[in-house]
Amino acid sequence: MSTISEAVGKNLDLSANEPLKELVYKAFRKTIILGEIPAGQRINEKEFSEVMNISRTPIRYALQKLVEEGLVDHVRGVGIIVRGISLNDANEIYAIRKSLDVLATITAMKEMNSEDFDELKALLEETERLNEANEIDQVLQKFSDFNELIYEKSKMLRLKSIVMKLREYLVYFRDISIRSKDRRDKALNEHWLIYKCMLNQEEEQLKLLITEHLDYSQTFILKEMEKHLNETAK
Repeated sequence: MSTISEAVGKNLDLSANEPLKELVYKAFRKTIILGEIPAGQRINEKEFSEVMNISRTPIRYALQKLVEEGLVDHVRGVGIIVRGISLNDANEIYAIRKSLDVLATITAMKEMNSEDFDELKALLEETERLNEANEIDQVLQKFSDFNELIYEKSKMLRLKSIVMKLREYLVYFRDISIRSKDRRDKALNEHWLIYKCMLNQEEEQLKLLITEHLDYSQTFILKEMEKHLNETAK
């Protein structure tokens, strides 16, 4: 249990201005998604509460949300067992994401007017400013804003809701894959290229760009997951 407590504790940000139950949930979620708690591991609510000196109520809330999300299972007579995300899961998530992002971006490209393209350009310019200032968390948020704006402009509400669910998993992958300055610069450049292809209505080039953009992230993340799996196996 101390191993689980240490792993979750590293991802528990008590300085954030959110209810404790949400912070505990997010810490567990991130730890499980990154593979820092091995699949098959049992989480003992009572022991975790005692080790972390946290009331059982927020822990119970967090674990219930994880059950609903499919990241853990509630096994009768055993308790909470980590299901986690496997390498196959990550590959499947990225395969779906690539298809949906291509569909949304091409649809948005055809729907957007000059004011919409100005809005997208202004967002990229602000991202560039924040990146030069090394405001990492704000840059990551702007990357998410870029993607969400494209989905909004596609006017495909059902598609957006599907992708938002996937992005709950991908957000931690993204944070790992683009925290370095070189990768942030590359990702921002890729966003500019996507914007220019959309502006010029270059559909085939846009498909290639989006696929390449996500392929790079997928390769990086799979290596990180394998590294975590190897470390936890030792």
